Amino acid sequence: MPVAGDLGDQQAALFGQTCFAVGEAKNTYGTGNFLLLNTGTKPVQSKNGLLTTLAYKMGSADATYCLEGSIAITGALVQWLRDNLGMIEKSSDIEVLAKTVDDNGGAYFVPAFSGLYAPYWKSSARGGIAGLTRYVNKGHIARAVLEATAFQTREVVDAMRKDSGIELDVLRTDGGMVNNNLLMQFQADILAKPVVKPVINETTALGAAYAAGLAVGFYKNLDDLCANWSVDKTWKPNMDEGKRESMYQLWKKAVTRTFDWVDEPAKVEESEKELVGAAN
Repeated sequence: MPVAGDLGDQQAALFGQTCFAVGEAKNTYGTGNFLLLNTGTKPVQSKNGLLTTLAYKMGSADATYCLEGSIAITGALVQWLRDNLGMIEKSSDIEVLAKTVDDNGGAYFVPAFSGLYAPYWKSSARGGIAGLTRYVNKGHIARAVLEATAFQTREVVDAMRKDSGIELDVLRTDGGMVNNNLLMQFQADILAKPVVKPVINETTALGAAYAAGLAVGFYKNLDDLCANWSVDKTWKPNMDEGKRESMYQLWKKAVTRTFDWVDEPAKVEESEKELVGAAN
């Protein structure tokens, strides 16, 4: 049986979201987040902590490239809240818990459980919650958990803009977390951009099917695919700019507090040498 299409996971999702034009981007919300931005037929070398990678290539046409930002812990943080702390019984309960409060109460949760991925790439970072007071309750923690995903996504979007010079118009989303309305609204608010969810949410499988369909002639061209893509829901930004930037700066401050929490092996070795030298 001939193989008619061969795409990697995130590239297939980009294809399934029909992000065929330069500047179109998709973000997959799973246990981690993966944001890809179409940069056209010339690769853009990142200077801001992103990956420059192939998006797709169709037949003899020029290859299309993208910038990719990988975030390690997003949906996995909700699972951690459920499994390790027992604050919720199932993942969907986090939205109900987060809605018991109006804001995060000043708490910011940086989920650097195994270090930070894009755009920092700091393996020595570890998770932390900043801004705690006696006022903060489990509802605020739930909000901080959801907001962490949106803040990390904005950091990647900012890095993409610096690398490519492209100002994002709208963010196309897929994955399990897009069913969380509170998260998606906050994502739109903190990006100051519309966020959309397609009718078909399983975009990786869809993208693979689209590629194969093009190869065997089931679809005529990319226009056919674009006509087949449709929006299920749109979240529009509805946050004061001053509040948005204030929250983002507090997030950035919280992130810096997690840096170098554990020593890198080279630093540990150097410290041991210093101790030995002092002892001698």
